[in-house]
Amino acid sequence: MIDVAEGSETLEACVAVLQSVFGYEAFRGPQAQIVAHVSEGGDALVLMPTGGGKSLCYQVPAIVRERAGHGVAVVVSPLIALMHDQVGALSEAGVSAAYLNSSLSLEDAQRIEQQLRRGELTLLYVAPERLLTPRCQAMLESLHAQGRLSLFAIDEAHCVSQWGHDFRPEYRELAVLPERFAGVPRIALTATADALTRADIVERLQLQDARTFISSFDRPNIRYLLVEKKDATQQLLRFIRDEHMGAQGHDAGVVYCQSRRRVEEVALVLQQAGLKALPYHAGLDAAVRQQHQDRFLREEGMIMVATIAFGMGIDKPDVRFVAHLDMPKNIEGYYQETGRAGRDGEPANAWMAYGLQDVVNQRRMIDDSPAPDEFKQVLRGKLDALLALAEASDCRRVRLLRYFGEDSAPCGNCDNCLDPPELFDATE
Repeated sequence: MIDVAEGSETLEACVAVLQSVFGYEAFRGPQAQIVAHVSEGGDALVLMPTGGGKSLCYQVPAIVRERAGHGVAVVVSPLIALMHDQVGALSEAGVSAAYLNSSLSLEDAQRIEQQLRRGELTLLYVAPERLLTPRCQAMLESLHAQGRLSLFAIDEAHCVSQWGHDFRPEYRELAVLPERFAGVPRIALTATADALTRADIVERLQLQDARTFISSFDRPNIRYLLVEKKDATQQLLRFIRDEHMGAQGHDAGVVYCQSRRRVEEVALVLQQAGLKALPYHAGLDAAVRQQHQDRFLREEGMIMVATIAFGMGIDKPDVRFVAHLDMPKNIEGYYQETGRAGRDGEPANAWMAYGLQDVVNQRRMIDDSPAPDEFKQVLRGKLDALLALAEASDCRRVRLLRYFGEDSAPCGNCDNCLDPPELFDATE
């Protein structure tokens, strides 16, 4: 384990990059320890909530190591939207960055490969399936042989775990990295992982010797509000009108629904109620999805009604509410989706309407899936934990944080703290 002292040369180099390239005065929370540890060649597993500044944890070491002559950093990410946004932002900041994924033409991909061979890139973002192709592996092996491969960053690392809420089989193959590219430091990052998922990440990615950095999962500016479902669409409309309408119009928000059909229905109801709302799901044409996403990011007060296909890698700081019209599958999914609210640190709401039918539907999906029984048992346990959160009469935040192994006191900023439910003695 590398312990980085205050005032070390490495830390000074990291702070210089933070200020000159990214324009921030100082690191937040554990960022300083993480960037210095990785810049000095250490492996790391980083758990940091959405909006906590995860990307700086690999971008700063990538620049520091490239300036020290270690070559290019490779960032593995499953999110085309994120690659696009981050490469754009890095390029604007004067950092040489590019991505390789399925959205590029053959000519563009070849041009980027040439830049890589010539040593002109500081960061290269790659989709996991692209990284594992023989062509890409050969290119990286050639760079490694010349000592020009500085770092692997594995973003959304929970995708490696079958217990994670977003399992992707190709992430399993990333276990080849320490075998093929010995000595190249690796940093794996995720915003959501319970103890089971964490252990799986360590084992699958061979990070037994990595240093683990866990930030608090608390997002104190988010107010959690959960209501029993009666007429969910009308309840949603009332919530937006009561909490998120102002003289200038309404706040930006995201509304999550379980099915594509429901997304279309709800978007239409909101539009008919005079709200600026757009649908987003995997069944829409790619160009329409991109157009809706761009409008959501650019325009003030836009509401996106979406399936969970929307959101990963979307960095809009002023989302004032995230609403769930159907229960997610588990607390990790709920936490990650609600975490898209209030990234600017200003007050935001996480509102959910839940009903017994949601639980029945989720149960049926688990029971009908072809997964082994042991796996189904874990999924049922995760669903029960979310149901317990929804039906709780005590502080929501205490329960949410306890799920991630973090102790806390009642928050005073959730529905149960602000307006305690009336309890009666059911034995009488």
